[in-house]
Amino acid sequence: MANPSILILAGDGIGPEVMSEVRKVIDWFGAKRKIKFNVSEDLVGGAAYDVHGVPLTDETMAKALSVDVVLLGAVGGPKYDKLDFSVKPERGLLRLRKEMELFSNLRPAQCFDALADFSSLKKDIVAGLDIMIVRELTGGVYFGEPRGIFPDNEGGRVGINTQRYTTEEIRRVARSAFELARRRGNKVCSMEKANVMESGILWREEVTWVHENEYPDVELSHMYADAGAMQLVRWPKQFDVIVTDNLFGDILSDTAAMLTGSLGMLPSASLGAPDKNGRPKALYEPVHGSAPDIAGTGKANPIACILSFAMALRYSFDLGDEAVRVEQAVESVLASGLRTADLMGPDGGKPVSTTEMGDAILKALDASL
Repeated sequence: MANPSILILAGDGIGPEVMSEVRKVIDWFGAKRKIKFNVSEDLVGGAAYDVHGVPLTDETMAKALSVDVVLLGAVGGPKYDKLDFSVKPERGLLRLRKEMELFSNLRPAQCFDALADFSSLKKDIVAGLDIMIVRELTGGVYFGEPRGIFPDNEGGRVGINTQRYTTEEIRRVARSAFELARRRGNKVCSMEKANVMESGILWREEVTWVHENEYPDVELSHMYADAGAMQLVRWPKQFDVIVTDNLFGDILSDTAAMLTGSLGMLPSASLGAPDKNGRPKALYEPVHGSAPDIAGTGKANPIACILSFAMALRYSFDLGDEAVRVEQAVESVLASGLRTADLMGPDGGKPVSTTEMGDAILKALDASL
């Protein structure tokens, strides 16, 4: 059988730096575990605009649709702020999500023991935290029509965005959450605003339908999204899998992200419907963005990008044991006291560069053999 295929789109800012460390890990699996991947690379975001005048070419889009997995670094930066909206770097990422039909965004929030003091919350609240937020990614208020800014009848303007969901949009992301819960703690909390929004009522009803008809073995609870935000900072370990819509997912996942202490630690996955091989189309990327202020300085933390590859091992390649191997290597390095700039806290630690952190993780992987 052909080796699994990966398209690397390193992008802008610190994207190429952190992706170089991921490439080392991918190569390590080929050399040390005999798990080989066919890897290709291309441009996205500002890097693509600089060469082609668009943030994503049709040829690159076709590549993304043909491979098993896309690994993306980051897009954007102040250099491109004045570009027309249609060619801003972020449009490349949005096109990938749309044409790959990536409707389920997985945002884990895991607090490694060595970093429990970095959270703004008390250590006993976040130590051992391991939750997953499943955000619907292609519907809701970000995509609903009508939308726009229009003149009103009083000489002013009105901004309109439409919150819109269909039965199938809700059911498919609910299934994604229930399937994940079966691999984890078998518990899902669905969050919406059914008390004030009709779309929230529909969301609650359809998630309940999926539960009752397809996943009665999984525990389901419901919570208003504002109450959910409060509970995430009050008692986050009550949750296992949270499923929510595009807007609330955007907000709640960033809230959960800060429970762990650093955006440089957080991976993500965006999954679509299963392909003919039974695997979903998938794009994996770190949460931290392009961080242009530290690009080229060697300060970037590669861990989120490496953990994104670990998610690919687990969810796209059915290599859960190898994903654990990577995660344990990261935990071992952090426990040894090595720290990139974003992880330097009051307890000190040994400061290391992006490359040094990647090399340390490779050594920890060697030690796992």
